[in-house]
Amino acid sequence: MRGSILIKFLKTIELLSKPDGTTIEELSEELGIDRRSVYREIAIVEELGFPLYQNEIPFEKRKRWRLDESYLKKLPNMKIPDIDLSLPEIIALYLLRSEGRMYKGTEIETALNTAFGKMEMFVPNGLYDNLKKIKTLFTSSSKFAKDYSGKEEIIETLADAMLKNRVCWIKYHSFYDDKIKEFEMWPLNFFENDGGLYLYIGKEGSDQRRTLAVERIKELATLNKTFEYPGDFDPEEVLESAFDIVHDDPVEAKIWFSADQARYIKERKWAKDQKITDQPDGSIILEVKTSGWWDVKRWVLSFGADAEVLEPEKLRKELEKELKDMVKNYK
Repeated sequence: MRGSILIKFLKTIELLSKPDGTTIEELSEELGIDRRSVYREIAIVEELGFPLYQNEIPFEKRKRWRLDESYLKKLPNMKIPDIDLSLPEIIALYLLRSEGRMYKGTEIETALNTAFGKMEMFVPNGLYDNLKKIKTLFTSSSKFAKDYSGKEEIIETLADAMLKNRVCWIKYHSFYDDKIKEFEMWPLNFFENDGGLYLYIGKEGSDQRRTLAVERIKELATLNKTFEYPGDFDPEEVLESAFDIVHDDPVEAKIWFSADQARYIKERKWAKDQKITDQPDGSIILEVKTSGWWDVKRWVLSFGADAEVLEPEKLRKELEKELKDMVKNYK
């Protein structure tokens, strides 16, 4: 929902920014909405302080809407070499900035603020005040964001090593067995998940790709040797196929959900490969082929009595034991 509203708003701004403006009919066709909704979009733009005006089209009853030309032009006698950011692009960048909540309190946040401060010099007067109003429409929560203050140097070193395909030595705290481990690795890609920054890595002589939590990296050094980025590794494909962040632990499961939870389950896509079957009583059965055994188990447990694993039997048994152990804790 948030994405579709934002895309519609940016598209409206883009059309209104055209040299000859746009008509209500064109807005309706491009945005895929009716005339009434178009006027609502225009009203939102005006309420946010963007100056609009109308031009009469000769020999026609239609009018063309556009943003005030003086609002769009750059500072006098100045040019931005080879950049030429459009107004929708500037707005998109500003909203993207709000997603950097995990860097709050770090030098990365300071650098980000400095960069946007410089960019502010090249946009129309008053634009950033309006963008602050837009930002209130799309608030990002930092409630569960991890703290990366003090990790700036590690993040910067990793980024540099990725760009140069440099092998790294790492000292890492493994929560799985609660041990500090040292090893060489190939830093492949960063990715964000639930307010945390993670890292895909590879190792020489292994086809497996591991996931590391950046905040658990204790020490890091770049080595004087390089690696070849694995051609068969697509991080976006891996993220899409994993249930959460674990991608090397395949799971095929069939899960029953009560009628109370059925609509909630249906409104999201939980796995790249999934199937939902409606039941006569309003409940549903979700079948998924994904990865991350523990992630799936933890997810099912979060629904309490409104979910039941039907297959595989091994997962049923593990959940049964987990629930019995939980009951013991409350006796």
